[in-house]
Amino acid sequence: MEARKENKMGIQPVGKLLVSMSLPVMVSMLIQALYNIVDSVFVSRISENALTAVSLAFPIQNLIIAVAVGTGVGINSLLSRRLGERNFEDANAAAENGIMLAVLSWIVFAIVGGLFSDDFFRMFTSNPEIVEMGTQYLSVCCVFSFGCFLQLATERIMQATGVTIFNMITQGIGAITNIILDPILIFGLLGMPKMGVKGAAVATVAGQILAMALGLLFNHLFNHEVHMNFLKFRPNWRIVREIYKVGVPSIVMQSIATLMTGGMNKILIVFSETAVSVFGIYFKLQSFVFMPVFGLTNGLIPIVAYNFGAGKKERIIKAIRLACIYALAIMLAGMIAFIAFPAQMIGMFASSEESLGAMVAIGVPALRLISLSFLGAAVGIVLSSVFQAVGNGMYSLIMSLTRQLAILLPVVWVMARFVSLDAVWLAFPIAEMVSLCLALVMYRRIYHRQISTLKTTP
Repeated sequence: MEARKENKMGIQPVGKLLVSMSLPVMVSMLIQALYNIVDSVFVSRISENALTAVSLAFPIQNLIIAVAVGTGVGINSLLSRRLGERNFEDANAAAENGIMLAVLSWIVFAIVGGLFSDDFFRMFTSNPEIVEMGTQYLSVCCVFSFGCFLQLATERIMQATGVTIFNMITQGIGAITNIILDPILIFGLLGMPKMGVKGAAVATVAGQILAMALGLLFNHLFNHEVHMNFLKFRPNWRIVREIYKVGVPSIVMQSIATLMTGGMNKILIVFSETAVSVFGIYFKLQSFVFMPVFGLTNGLIPIVAYNFGAGKKERIIKAIRLACIYALAIMLAGMIAFIAFPAQMIGMFASSEESLGAMVAIGVPALRLISLSFLGAAVGIVLSSVFQAVGNGMYSLIMSLTRQLAILLPVVWVMARFVSLDAVWLAFPIAEMVSLCLALVMYRRIYHRQISTLKTTP
């Protein structure tokens, strides 16, 4: 058999490696966050009801991303560990079965979203305009979500082998496509029909499908460590179980955000539809801060997983330490921006002077108080990724359950019922601090049981 050279994740200086692995992903995720914001800005120009409809749709969109990303994390973790162990047969099987799982996930969402989008919106509001616009938007996002699933699967396969520059290209082209198509399809420019909120959904899925096509092409042309052969493909249920051992906790962990946002919307709509819109705006804005950190940890996971498989303890510890420093720097910058410029951020999404005043009144204290949670979140996100990389996704799940369900929603409910709307936002830093303390305890346990016992290999 032909000898293979050591993967760069096992030999390249850790600092340089982390930057080279993470930076393209961080840039691509920043672009992703930018077009999410642009999407909402254009929708807000239709009406506040349109913005509310898109905000209410967010939990289901987040669920799609949760399943896609969680499956991708499982693929990434298993693939990286098998490459570190030099088990190339299982590495190929991980990629092939991962693509199969992405396709099956899309089929489920296409059926459910196509049939039940209307029922979903009626759970939150009786406003017929919001229901109609929301149903149009969500059904398109679900039925054509194969672009999202396959795009993220191909990205995680390339990340596992260190070929991250192409992810920046696919994400960038997909995002630019979305940004260009948004005003054209929403407002009917250049001779196109005026599609309104539905146009925003079509622009989104068009960008995802193009990114998916490029991801498949780049994997075929430039990913030389993984060889996928679908002509001879047969499902390998052992590999599927190993993918989902890490992937399912990650899916559940990220799906919790769907329950959290749905619960928040249910609580906030009692105050006003404007409060729901403001919360939706916050999620769009915070993605501009959180996405680079997620990009950083997307680069961290294969590094830790590979070196864990190869038994290189010192490289793992150094990568974790540097990731924490970089994540804290990013989150600190985000926190300062949210505290200093909340009114300006909110103002981008106002459809009129009247709505601007109402949004600013709710949004300024919301953004300032929630941003206090950013520093704790930085370390928590890094440690959660470490748990996934070493094959212990359950710890990540426990963190998310604690933060978003066990702590956040109960505190939000109490503050909403007995204090005030402004006090609701204090629940975020409270929940983040509790989750961080738990993460540090679990990391200490992981370190002593799995990392410190590794015998460093050359």
